[in-house]
Amino acid sequence: MWTIILAGALGMVGCSSPQKQAKPASTGPSQTSQTSSSDPAAKQLELVGFRIIEKSPGHLEVRFGVVNHSEADLGDLKMDVRVGTSTAKPDDPPLIAFSTKVSLGPSEMKQVSVDVPTKLRVYELPDWQFLRANFDLTGPK
Repeated sequence: MWTIILAGALGMVGCSSPQKQAKPASTGPSQTSQTSSSDPAAKQLELVGFRIIEKSPGHLEVRFGVVNHSEADLGDLKMDVRVGTSTAKPDDPPLIAFSTKVSLGPSEMKQVSVDVPTKLRVYELPDWQFLRANFDLTGPK
């Protein structure tokens, strides 16, 4: 009987003591893409939703969306894209690099699909949530 009383008392003390608030884990930047381009249109663009499919050994298909967050018609754009990991250092080489074109109107999002030759197999790449893209606008000039 004393055991039950003691267990109940300890349970009440444990429930009434303040608990430490756990700090939320840092998830890093919420952006999926970044740019170092000096083109003013670049700051209005976001590359999102990367999906990488292996079409055959040595050939990957990279699918993603390009979002124009501005009210401006950006027209035809050429860009160089480098896909790396969220933990990569700035001087680390990208996992995948390619060039592409897209035409964007005001507040528009377009899906882009690019075939990329590579020595990597799709199972050697990190999951989508660990991918980050950097891009530079290369045209039109």
